[in-house]
Amino acid sequence: MVDGKSEVSTGTGSTDVTILYDTTTQNCIRIFDELTKAHPQYAQSVSNLQHDYAVATKNTIQNMVLAQKMSGSNVNFPIVTPQYMEEFVKRSNEISDNTVNALRINNQLTVNAINAAAENFRTFNRTIDSVTEFNTSAAKAWNSFFTAQQQQFIHKQ
Repeated sequence: MVDGKSEVSTGTGSTDVTILYDTTTQNCIRIFDELTKAHPQYAQSVSNLQHDYAVATKNTIQNMVLAQKMSGSNVNFPIVTPQYMEEFVKRSNEISDNTVNALRINNQLTVNAINAAAENFRTFNRTIDSVTEFNTSAAKAWNSFFTAQQQQFIHKQ
């Protein structure tokens, strides 16, 4: 129903009311269109920021571990005994696997929630269209009724 034009005529003086409502509708939609025009740029900027953050984080992790590795390899005594190293690697892999699985599930839940929200907006939009159609029909019926009553009143005089 967002076509910017009214469908209901109220009789005399309705042109001014129609112009008022049509102008208000057009101006509100122009403002909203201007607000939403930048959304693709915002989305791209956020995506670029996330990518840069991920690259910086990976680089930081690699450099920190490399520095620790270099420091540890220059020491003449063992920092970690083989029995503890094996257990550490095993537990570390286990924790990483669990974390990756949890992140995968969380990401899927988030995507599902966003998709559900989008579907709710589509449903809301269809509901608004139905309510508008009902209100338009009701207004036309009332206008027809009042016009018929006025005609009867005029003819009785």
